[in-house]
Amino acid sequence: MRIISYNVNGIRAAIKKGFIDWLKTDPADIICIQETKATEADINQTELMELGFSSYWFSAQKKGYSGVAVFTKILPDKVELGCGIPSSDEEGRVIQLDFGDIRLINAYFPSGTSGDIRQDFKYQWLDEFQQYLNRLKKKHKKIILCGDYNIAHEEIDIHDPKGNKKSSGFLPEERAWFSQFLDSGWVDTFRVFHKEPHRYSWWSQRFPSVRLSNKGWRIDYITVTNDLKKQLLGADIFDQVKHSDHCPIFVSLSNK
Repeated sequence: MRIISYNVNGIRAAIKKGFIDWLKTDPADIICIQETKATEADINQTELMELGFSSYWFSAQKKGYSGVAVFTKILPDKVELGCGIPSSDEEGRVIQLDFGDIRLINAYFPSGTSGDIRQDFKYQWLDEFQQYLNRLKKKHKKIILCGDYNIAHEEIDIHDPKGNKKSSGFLPEERAWFSQFLDSGWVDTFRVFHKEPHRYSWWSQRFPSVRLSNKGWRIDYITVTNDLKKQLLGADIFDQVKHSDHCPIFVSLSNK
């Protein structure tokens, strides 16, 4: 099972930049998309179907905002829209698919960069979502959680840790949440295989030179529950793929 997680920052914009042509290269079996900023009806599904993908969408009630989708060549046994948290489901932040004994969750974590109100919402969302995951783990031992977490966890995950200590996405409280989240039974799949620095998944669009000089943040993750760690085959960041201010991240797992 090859899985990609990718915040496309608007699926229609990404398609104009060659997203479909990239899918033709067969980068993965399952593509988890965040920040679609669209509904299923906004996209020509024929091209996806011709490539062997079935698509599942969960869009925000607000048009052109947030939203998640999964394009998969492996048919799921079950699809669940949302997570039952009204404030999250209104913004189309979570979609879940079952593949055998594996529950795949595609999530777009909130950003707090627009001010205190959204930062407080982010903290509330993190707490409520983890409580939901804790309950879910009692039923599903094998869970894959893909998404844009909007948090750079450690200093190695950001180009300027000292200069961003007071920046949303690298605040001490956010990083502490991430640490205790991993300690509660989750594995950062990328770090299982890669210990090196300067590997990022997002670069600010304010200054075009930022990506060229690799002044980025690693805020996109694929984590798995401890029960799946032995099935991990590899993980990577595809930083040369450029349809968005983010890039795709990848994990491969064996069936057993």
